[in-house]
Amino acid sequence: MTRKIVLVFLAALVLGLPIAVAIALACVIPNVLDSSFVTSVAFTIRGMISGVNSFGLLALPMFMLSGDIMCKGGISQKIFDVFSLIVGKRTAGLPCAAILTCLFFGTISGSGPATCAAVGAMVLPLLTALGYDEVFCAAMLATASGLAVIIPPSIPYITICAVTGSSIGDMMIAGVIPGIVIAASLMIYTWIYCKRHGEDKEKITANYEKLREQGVWNILREAIWALLFPVIILGGIYGGIATPTEVAAVSVLYALVVSLVIYRTIRIRDIPRFFVNAVKTYAPICFLLAVACAFSRVLTMTGASAALKTLVLSVVHSKTVFILLVIGILLVLGMFTDGGADNVVLAPIFLPIALAYGMNDIHFQLIMIMCLAVGFATPPFGMNLFVAAPMVKRSSFEVGMKAQPFILANVIALLIIAFVPWLSLVLIT
Repeated sequence: MTRKIVLVFLAALVLGLPIAVAIALACVIPNVLDSSFVTSVAFTIRGMISGVNSFGLLALPMFMLSGDIMCKGGISQKIFDVFSLIVGKRTAGLPCAAILTCLFFGTISGSGPATCAAVGAMVLPLLTALGYDEVFCAAMLATASGLAVIIPPSIPYITICAVTGSSIGDMMIAGVIPGIVIAASLMIYTWIYCKRHGEDKEKITANYEKLREQGVWNILREAIWALLFPVIILGGIYGGIATPTEVAAVSVLYALVVSLVIYRTIRIRDIPRFFVNAVKTYAPICFLLAVACAFSRVLTMTGASAALKTLVLSVVHSKTVFILLVIGILLVLGMFTDGGADNVVLAPIFLPIALAYGMNDIHFQLIMIMCLAVGFATPPFGMNLFVAAPMVKRSSFEVGMKAQPFILANVIALLIIAFVPWLSLVLIT
């Protein structure tokens, strides 16, 4: 039975069908070809409907909506100016300010490519004008934008919890320290690079003084509403004031008030367009989640999950080896496929094995999401590479090769977090 599912799934992928369609066919076709198959079409449809019939899943479109609204008004510039004031005159100050902006902007967008586009459009022209190598800057941006899926509220946190049943709130809180650790690792390499290759201190100082002329208070006053966005989200969840879904609803209201009344970057007539964009973005993700939930149930009914768990436990006798094996598989897949879809499909398969090794479910899923963040900048098909490379008029492969040291720094941080669970779990225990 399992063989039929796998063959149909692989055949659909070979034909170039979207992964969600491939999963749906793998669930349905075996029963169409053989009526004695353990699951039916009706069973699959029920699994799809019940899989997305979740109150927690409502947080996903609302975070997408609030992020889209906040991203339309030069928010990245306001955040970057604040960090430029703090570290702008130090060695690698402005590149590190760009990394911090990606980290902070990720709390607004929740999307790697969206963060790359919004921050890159503002940061890359400035950094190249100040004498930094444009390919280095694009590689740094492509890698740092992956922080958007680690720092909450992360879209992949919601999708992976939707198929595994884990706590979305715990996932979001657990991602705070790992996001900071990875940002720190990227900044360390950036400092080393700038120290070795030098900087144009004269231009950097002139830019800093020009920024200071605007007034520290004026810059902080402009940025404070954007800076409060993650405080409201994390404070609401961590303080036990509201659930992630309730916080997501508040974030939409907050984004509308800030953008309409305070920043005045959108107009009332723009609001319907934001809702339409949110639905267009959410619909394919929702379908993927639905078929992934059904796929997980089909694998359970056919005994495939139990068989794989038994096989892995009989061959891999060490938790360390298992963690490295999963990381290796996801990093390789991330080079060629959409890591978000990979995690949604593989999480229900790998998680029972991880639990059998005594791993915490939140910690293990966080490891999977961090592999997704690495995949955003991994050639040949890292999505952030295709966003960053055109901004400096270079090929995505060239930017990807320049990103290798950043990827190595990211992987080192990933391994530290993978083998030091305390970093992920201290805030939720």
